[in-house]
Amino acid sequence: MTFAKWVFTLAGIYGLIVLTPFLFLEKAIGQASAPITHPEYFYGFLGAALTFQVLFLLVGRDPVGLRRVMPVAVLEKLVWGVVVYALAAQGRVPAPVVGFATLDLVWGALFVACWLRTRRA
Repeated sequence: MTFAKWVFTLAGIYGLIVLTPFLFLEKAIGQASAPITHPEYFYGFLGAALTFQVLFLLVGRDPVGLRRVMPVAVLEKLVWGVVVYALAAQGRVPAPVVGFATLDLVWGALFVACWLRTRRA
């Protein structure tokens, strides 16, 4: 169980550190790439993603008790990772975004490992 506690806790902390600054970067992102014409999507995505980071922290505190939500955590990581790879194949996202998507897929794989290991507990 220690493995799952560490993985989910670190994933939640990492996610909060990476995502929170975006709450203050709407204008800069709009100037650097394309204007954000639908801020509700931008902030909605961030809100949903940040909410999942809190869920990861909760799972890190009680992996066995919250084992049933681990597949949902895997899905959260897969969705963005797969979408970014599909967009990259079309040349629609820059390489750094693919790097972060790759990290999400690694976290997803670690979540699967946690799910499998907690089953034995």
